[in-house]
Amino acid sequence: MKNDKRIFILTEAVLGILVIILAFLMFREKNGQDEQKISVIVQNSEDSQWHAFKYGLAMAAEDHEIELYIVSTGEMLTASQEKALMEDEIAYGADAIIVQPAPGEETEQMLKEMQNKVPIMLVESASLQNGEESEIPLTAPDYYAMGKALAEEMVKDYGKNLKGKSVLILSQAGESEAAEQGEKGIMEVLGNTGVQISRSVWDSSEISKEDFMKRQPKADLVVALDDTTLTAAGEYSAVNSLHGAVVYGVGKSTEAVYYLDTRAVECLVVPDEFNVGYQSLTETAESLKHSFYEMRDRNVEYTVIRRETLFSKQNQEILFTMSQ
Repeated sequence: MKNDKRIFILTEAVLGILVIILAFLMFREKNGQDEQKISVIVQNSEDSQWHAFKYGLAMAAEDHEIELYIVSTGEMLTASQEKALMEDEIAYGADAIIVQPAPGEETEQMLKEMQNKVPIMLVESASLQNGEESEIPLTAPDYYAMGKALAEEMVKDYGKNLKGKSVLILSQAGESEAAEQGEKGIMEVLGNTGVQISRSVWDSSEISKEDFMKRQPKADLVVALDDTTLTAAGEYSAVNSLHGAVVYGVGKSTEAVYYLDTRAVECLVVPDEFNVGYQSLTETAESLKHSFYEMRDRNVEYTVIRRETLFSKQNQEILFTMSQ
């Protein structure tokens, strides 16, 4: 009887182990068949400034065998609208979300709540409260360094002749952190040069581009801290509606490059948007593959481009990603 009981117990144990192994194999096979999904939410997602970013996302999704979905959006999403889109994507099966934070103080708390549901990666600029950095990982260029680079290009062009010149800094509403950091970089270089600086922020939900540009004061130099205001300034410079102002700025679209090529813009600082897309998705994919992987901030490089260097080998690669 004792031997029979032992055999029964051993048989049950072996069967239990086999069931566990079978379940593991079935789970692994299911995971191999079903790609995990990452959804991406950025403001005005169809705008050409996102071409290189989306190309980077697509390449990373292919490399990591991830299903990628880019949500179609308009301009100036609010925090509540962004939350609704994120909840919809989770309901539709998103395992993680890459998102450009909406403007507003409530965004940070909203994103923390959503982070409890799925992994979140921020891109472009982080929503800040009281000057504190977001706890959520961020993939973005160094806005301070790009602002400093623009100012250094102005110094190269004008040197001591900068003294007394008027400089108009343009930025877009909703890009407060990026603009703040970019302006700090500009002031680091121009603070003691004797230039006269004014600032203007464009909220496209309240005022048209035409009205915004018409309201700008006359300036010797215009510095645009984002692609939207850069292309607006380039457009007006092209038809001599900036009173002869020389335009510098951050650009990441084919339109920005066009205005550089036609001399409506003097100098572009171009962030590596391909790598913003590639690195943000790579970090997010790693967090899905490995339970204990902790996503980290990723900074991407930027390139200073002048018309005379526009068609160099390095810059051709940048232009290629913009056109995809």
